Amino acid sequence: NFSRVTEFILLGLSDTRELQVLFFTFFFLAYAMVLLGNLLIIVTVRTDPKLSSPMYFLLCNLSFIDICCTSVTSPRMLVDLLSQRKAIAFEDCIAQLFFLHFVGASEMFLLTVMAYDRYTAICKPLHYTAIMSRQVCWVLVSACWAGGFLHSIVQTLLTIQLPFCGPNTIDNYFCDVPPVIRLACTDIYITEWLMVSNSGLISLVCFLVLVTSYTFILVTIRVHITEGHWKALSTCASHVMVVTLFFVPCIFIYLHPFSTIPSDKHICVICTVFSPVMNPLIYTLRNNEVKASMWKLWKRCRV
Repeated sequence: NFSRVTEFILLGLSDTRELQVLFFTFFFLAYAMVLLGNLLIIVTVRTDPKLSSPMYFLLCNLSFIDICCTSVTSPRMLVDLLSQRKAIAFEDCIAQLFFLHFVGASEMFLLTVMAYDRYTAICKPLHYTAIMSRQVCWVLVSACWAGGFLHSIVQTLLTIQLPFCGPNTIDNYFCDVPPVIRLACTDIYITEWLMVSNSGLISLVCFLVLVTSYTFILVTIRVHITEGHWKALSTCASHVMVVTLFFVPCIFIYLHPFSTIPSDKHICVICTVFSPVMNPLIYTLRNNEVKASMWKLWKRCRV
């Protein structure tokens, strides 16, 4: 006779009041930067006809995904940092888990597509416009969202079929697969490995594809260096920074049995907060075309 858990208690990042206030200030500013920075990129790309290449189309979609990804966790975390009792209903927890993996996996696939776009532009420049047409870009972006949905629905179904009857304390600031399934009142060995093979392998395979594509790009640039190739190399360097910030924490979190590490909430901050913050900074500060378009947009708004 098991009683089903109706809510979970989130322990958050710290139980010290002074640190909670400090974290609230920092994460509020970070969330505001994510929203404003990525919205600025979307508006700039959408309003400037010069930014109509596939690279900027994919960048616009990446900014939208970053807004969605950080909005899944940050608002709830900010509210909890000012609350005494950090409780989340079971249904809300499962919904947060679903949307987190939905947009997270979609971003992994999109970053892989962006690497393929750079590989095509540099290694096959004569066929670039034919290979990366607007129709192809829409198909690739749609496939990213569809892949993220399939990944997330599998993770969610594996989670909700578990019985939760006793412990309800989650040592994290949001609901994710590893801390939630540890609370199940049953042996989770098989479920755990199914989830590791799902999330962990997706993270690892996408990362290896990215590394391979950038390796081919570096080999191509080394053979014949031109001014255009140096510009492409600078763009690829920014992509590598994004990939490292996003994929390495995900691989560490999901590519091992969840019971081997009690809590990885501080590592989660990197991929849920720092990576979305860095994206607009990297793509604007290292891209003269985007900066010039933003400056023109700013002057038009002042008129």
